[in-house]
Amino acid sequence: MSAVTQARPAWARAPLLIGAILLAWLLAITAEVTGQVQWVHHHRLVVDGVALWASLVLFLVAWQVHIAAMMLPTTLPMVGLYRQVAAGQPHPRLARVSFLSGYLVVWTAFGVAALVGMALLEGLGAHWHWLHQRREWLAGGVLVLAGAFQFSALKEACLDKCRAPRAFLLNHYRRGVAGGFALGLRHGAFCLGCCWALMLVMFVVGIANLAWMAPLAALMLYEKVGRHGARLVRPVGVALILLGLLVIVEPAWLPGLTPGPGLHGIHLHGAH
Repeated sequence: MSAVTQARPAWARAPLLIGAILLAWLLAITAEVTGQVQWVHHHRLVVDGVALWASLVLFLVAWQVHIAAMMLPTTLPMVGLYRQVAAGQPHPRLARVSFLSGYLVVWTAFGVAALVGMALLEGLGAHWHWLHQRREWLAGGVLVLAGAFQFSALKEACLDKCRAPRAFLLNHYRRGVAGGFALGLRHGAFCLGCCWALMLVMFVVGIANLAWMAPLAALMLYEKVGRHGARLVRPVGVALILLGLLVIVEPAWLPGLTPGPGLHGIHLHGAH
């Protein structure tokens, strides 16, 4: 495992992944600038006139771009180390692809689960008009939840794993394609444990909302790899809780928090 102790910076070891990150941000910015952002927005799922399968494909493509832009940068330290350690395997490239596939499975599953939850809330809102008329309660509630999670033991435990990729590799590394996939799943689960609540905020404000996408991406990256990332966790939690309460009490202060279509933009087939 000597290669781990001599690991070079991740950015020097994963040029293709860095290219994917830059491309994802370019697509997000281009969609915003050209006014086509609605086509990479989860609020278009199951809209009138779009087939269900096409809507699902559209969301999954947009979600991959989203996680490439926001989550992939936070995994680069682990990816760089794994690249060095796996270099001595019979099929190192296949092992690396399998390793990254583990992350992809974890975050795609989360995206689908969050989307289903949003659709269920829309279905509830169709029958509960009080909820339908108070979108700020959903947005504010998610912000308060994300803020409270910053103080949780689970957040701290998952961050500890993400901040120590070398120790994680020493404890869980296995050779082979299956071993790489299992490692990606395991570390991806800790990555999800760190960031799921912050990513849930994106489902409320819109996964293509650059005003929230950029600062949240920077926050999640710094929490994991920043020198003083641990000191930032709880102050961010306080800020999110206060912001959530402000949205609930006086949403007019933050008119851009909830996107125009909001929860109303999702039309389930058969719902009126």
